[in-house]
Amino acid sequence: MVGLHPHLAEGLGPALLHTPPCCREERRARELAQSALDYVGFPDAPDALAGTLAFGHQRLVEIARALATCPALLLLDEPAAGLTSRETAELKTLISRIVDMGVTVFLIEHHMDLVMSPSDRVTVLDYGRKITEGRPSEVRSDARVIEAYLGLDHT
Repeated sequence: MVGLHPHLAEGLGPALLHTPPCCREERRARELAQSALDYVGFPDAPDALAGTLAFGHQRLVEIARALATCPALLLLDEPAAGLTSRETAELKTLISRIVDMGVTVFLIEHHMDLVMSPSDRVTVLDYGRKITEGRPSEVRSDARVIEAYLGLDHT
């Protein structure tokens, strides 16, 4: 519901006094928040405290909160950090679904499989220096990328 705050019509007064317009807005916000949680595949009770959730579920709540703002651009910085292989695969599917919705996703990530699948263009940095950019198929076969991320020595 926090992500929806800028989109709610009622001001601070009705919210503090819990007047009927505020109750309608809160009900609408709960429905929209639940829709966002359902969209990302959040399996827990919507009233669970975020801090008590498993790490992968916390990540889903973060993405749902961001999607609730109806973004045109979604910046995800290392979204797979700390996730299991299964959670990373589910995240990959979710990111593809978000892209299919028409949201541009700017992804900063070290998991190359996660980056390559939903991406139209990839820019690869090695120690903060750009070493290549292009379509995923081009980047995947670039010798500098292979050396930087697979640690292969070509000497």
